[in-house]
Amino acid sequence: MRLGARNLMRAMPPCRSAALVLFACAVALAQTTPEPSPPSSPPDDQTFQRWNLYYQATTIGQYHGTFNSPYAGPFSLQDYPERDVSLTITLFFAFRLAQNTLFVFDPEIAGGKGFSGVNGVANSTNGELPRVASATPKPYIARLYITQDFGFGPDKEKIESDENQLAGERPMTRYSITVGRFTLTDFFDQNRYSHDPRTQFMGWAVMYNGAWDYPADTRGYTWGWVHEFHTKNWSLRYASAAEPRIANGLRFDRRILVNRGDTFEEERRYSIGGHPGALRLLEYANHARAGNYAEAIALSEETGTRPDVTATRKNGTLKYGAGLSMDQEITKDFGVFARLGWNDGKTESFAFTAIDRLATGGVSLTGTKWKRKNDVVASELTVSGLSAVHREYLALGGYDFLIGDGKLNYGTENIWESYYNARLFKGFSTTFDLQHIQNPAYNRDRGPVWVESIRLHVEFGK
Repeated sequence: MRLGARNLMRAMPPCRSAALVLFACAVALAQTTPEPSPPSSPPDDQTFQRWNLYYQATTIGQYHGTFNSPYAGPFSLQDYPERDVSLTITLFFAFRLAQNTLFVFDPEIAGGKGFSGVNGVANSTNGELPRVASATPKPYIARLYITQDFGFGPDKEKIESDENQLAGERPMTRYSITVGRFTLTDFFDQNRYSHDPRTQFMGWAVMYNGAWDYPADTRGYTWGWVHEFHTKNWSLRYASAAEPRIANGLRFDRRILVNRGDTFEEERRYSIGGHPGALRLLEYANHARAGNYAEAIALSEETGTRPDVTATRKNGTLKYGAGLSMDQEITKDFGVFARLGWNDGKTESFAFTAIDRLATGGVSLTGTKWKRKNDVVASELTVSGLSAVHREYLALGGYDFLIGDGKLNYGTENIWESYYNARLFKGFSTTFDLQHIQNPAYNRDRGPVWVESIRLHVEFGK
């Protein structure tokens, strides 16, 4: 590349530069990847789609009343009644550049206002709400990526048409590379019964593993690449993705050789008595310009001030952890799931939420027995905890980016959540959700809190 082109790329915002690189990759792949031999008869669009377009809109209304609160800080859940609403609208466009090459583009609009500025609860109650400064709905690019499959052997896997997924076939044994903008939760920590806050559980730490501080901007997306080796019964995944410049920030750190997030996952799929199940082991190692809780405490003792983890930020600070996820169908209509999570607890909560220890378990039942086969009723309990040094930091008056009451009488944050999702007609459903929060932000002095939610969800596509 000539010097002038280099300077032009440096001058561009990271999203535009990455988009141009992605477009160039698409053109190159389309030119270099050989097209499949023409079939003897035209393929059925439902068995081999060239493109599809899906749409979703979700709005969630929530309410909580008063609760016990002898004191509060700037990041506390407010003890007066709050009523808030969120909205997301997404277009999912997928296009087949070649037989084994997929291009995805998802523009999205999101807005709304969470309880207390989405502060005061580590396992926040609405997975559709990021911690953005404005409640006004704004458009942005959610996903912009290319996936290339490299197949091994003659066996094929049938794929149904869905969001970001084209009907057709993929090699059963394949190595896939995805490059672009996405959320890591598209690829990692999948769970049949708890992964989508638009139709399933809403809590942050139950929709994904709350102890996984996955690389993302405020809205939950990042730039990077994902590698996957997939067979009939197991998969191995690795991703390297950009970290935000500051905790929960919108702008990304470009120093990817110093600051980035690396994620690994091993998945085993199986069947017990004809009922499918899966077990996943996740590991991650993040490097970011983050702070250290012990150093923040030591600095506060020297200066006689409140501990501030942001004052100890250094490039390349390591945070690591692991998670376990399982789901198991017991009968055709009834299933169970669980998650465990752990991270070192020494390093600043940076991109997702302030959870160091996690245990989640729940059940899900479809409504076949009461002649509502498309309805789902489900219930779960999530117990979240902190490391010892993290507790001490908060007890001395320190703040994370979304919790901090000024002091702390520590207890695990326990949230029981149950919902009933009713499909009123094809493409439209409504959900009634109830959450009980014990020890919000790990504080025994505050709460308990009841949160009531109503969700409306629309989806359709071609």
